[in-house]
This record gives sequence, structure tokens and C-alpha cells, in this order.
Amino acid sequence: MLSKELFFFCLAPRQGEVTMQAFLKGTSISTKPPLTKDRGVAATAGSSGENKKAKPVPWVEKYRPKCVDEVAFQDEVVAVLKKSLEGADLPNLLFYGPPGTGKTSTILAAARELFGPELFRLRVLELNASDERGIQVVREKVKNFAQLTVSGSRSDGKPCPPFKIVILDEADSMTSAAQAALRRTMEKESKTTRFCLICNYVSRIIEPLTSRCSKFRFKPLSDKIQRQRLLDIADKEHVKISNEGVSYLVQVSEGDLRKAITFLQSATRLTGGKEVTEKVITDIAGVVPAETIDGVFAACQSGSFDKLEAVVKDLIDEGHAATQLVNQLHDVIVENDNLSDKQKSIITEKLAEVDKCLADGADEHLQLISLCATVMQQLTQNC
Repeated sequence: MLSKELFFFCLAPRQGEVTMQAFLKGTSISTKPPLTKDRGVAATAGSSGENKKAKPVPWVEKYRPKCVDEVAFQDEVVAVLKKSLEGADLPNLLFYGPPGTGKTSTILAAARELFGPELFRLRVLELNASDERGIQVVREKVKNFAQLTVSGSRSDGKPCPPFKIVILDEADSMTSAAQAALRRTMEKESKTTRFCLICNYVSRIIEPLTSRCSKFRFKPLSDKIQRQRLLDIADKEHVKISNEGVSYLVQVSEGDLRKAITFLQSATRLTGGKEVTEKVITDIAGVVPAETIDGVFAACQSGSFDKLEAVVKDLIDEGHAATQLVNQLHDVIVENDNLSDKQKSIITEKLAEVDKCLADGADEHLQLISLCATVMQQLTQNC
């Protein structure tokens, strides 16, 4: 049988040698009229629009502050940065504080305002915990970037500072040797490079580095600020959530706005457009339900070790994290009016001990049994 292309070729009139060569090479001759310039532009715009719609972005990145003014609840840091931006100059910076308070977002927003979108990628080097940051990386990657000369100007005509920025996120996880190697680079390349160290625990940064930086502490976000930002995001994303649901979301996120936004997006996906309730947030956040906490206390007050062991086994079997239970038990113990100060101090000391053991990789079941046995011992003293 003749192929489809050969059949149509036999029917068509001969159009010379060029047509025959094109057919033998397998190229198809288009019979469609060429696209005009306007149609081509429209098609390109349409395809790019479709691509943009097809790329979902995590809400944490979508609503990350684009400029320094959008950073919430860090007034002192914003005021200093704005003054520095006016003079197109920055000192070496050290941002420290709890996670989710805007440390990385603040320096990225400041860098965008300093360099503009065109020079941002060329002038900023960001390294975080997912990258290797041993002494070799500091000596090679950071040092080579710091030694590069800066060039270029902003297209919008605004003044562009004659330096680059190196952002070392989660710098407290760097080795002491790597931090020590960074000292000389910070001094030697001070004319062309500024460093911004970001960490949760400033005590893990060596003293010679902290003395070379302007230190700024980022406070945990207030409930009011978090509630306002979450309601704003819920409104823009058309999420159904009550004021009580938002308040509970703020409570379980513990001042971490990034965690709160992530929980909100996960809960929205889980409900599929229905209202986000406290139960959904509890499931998403991995919070131990209040009824379960009450059950643990009831078992401890009973004085029966068998009941206590059964409750702890159920906790483990249901998949509740031991660290989460420790955190929630701490709040319950401190706010319990039926316990004396001495009993609270004994239980709290045991909570700290168990938390350290869990962080070191101890067995969850044994640690929870030990903790609950101490709680039972203190609760039964009242009886």
C-alpha cells in the first residue's frame, strides 16, 4: 500500500526539483498562510499566560514582602534599613530570632530595593542550610564571589551601590572553622561586599563575627499582626475561615507566620473550598487534641500504672509526636491552679529533661512513660 504522503504526492502536479528534494528529506510543506506579526505576538502572549496559570506558587513565596515597608512588626530593623537604603549603603548585618519572623524576607526585600530586578541575581549570593557550608565553601565559593568587581547601573536611573551582598542563611549551623575562615574575607573584601548572617541562635555565632556586624533581633509576631495578615491572604485566595479558626491558627503556629500560612494553604487544599475549621487545622498542624491531654491527666490522677501505660501506648499508636505532647503539657502544667509551685517546678524540670533526651534521639515510648510517671507521682500527692 502507498503511504499517505506518497499518495498525495502522486496526485499533486510536479513543482520542480526543489519540491522533490524536500519530499525525499521528509520535510512537510505547509499550506497555511504565514502568521502576521500581530497574530504571532498574540499567540506568544496567550501561551505565556497559560504557562503562568499552570504554575502554582506556595503562598509563603507568593505573599513574601516585596519591599522593606511590607515587613510586619519589625519596626526598628525596618527604620535602620530604610535609612541605609536612602544612602545606598549597608553595614554587615546579623539577623537573629525565632523562625518565621521575616529575617530572610527582610534582607531579600532590601536587596531588591538596592539593586533592582535586573542586577539582583548578579549582586546577591544566597547560601542556606541545604548547601554545603564547610570551610572549603567559604574559601572557594564565598571568597570568589566576594572578589568579583561590580559593574552595571540600574535601568530606572536610581543610584546603585558599588557592592555585592552575601546572605548566609541559618549561619548558626556553620562549623566553627568555617565561621573563623569568614572573618578575614569580611575584612578584606569590605570595599566590594557586604555580608548578612541569619540565624535562630546568636549564641552559636563566634564572637569575632558578631563584633563585625550590626545585630538586629527579630521578635515573634504578635497575634494581632498574624491574624491581620492571615485574614488578608484568606480574602485574596477566597478561603472560607471564621475568626475563631484564624485565632486557633495563630495559636498553633506560635508566632511563626510562615508556619501559619503553610497550615492555611494545606487546610484549604484539604477541605476543597469548604470552610476551614479548627478540627481541620488540628489535623494539619499535628496538634494533640485537648481531649487526649485530658485523658493523660485522668490516667495520671488514677494512680494506676497500667492505665497510664495504655494511654501512652495509644498516644504512640495514633502517631502523635512526643515533642508536641511535651510542649502542650508544659502549657497545661504551668496554667494548672491545682498544683503547687513545688509540684510545677518538679514536673517542668522533668519536661526539660525529656525534651533534651528526645532531641538526642531517645525512645519516645520510654520517655513519655517516664514523664507521665513523674506527673502521676506529683498529682497523687494531693489525694
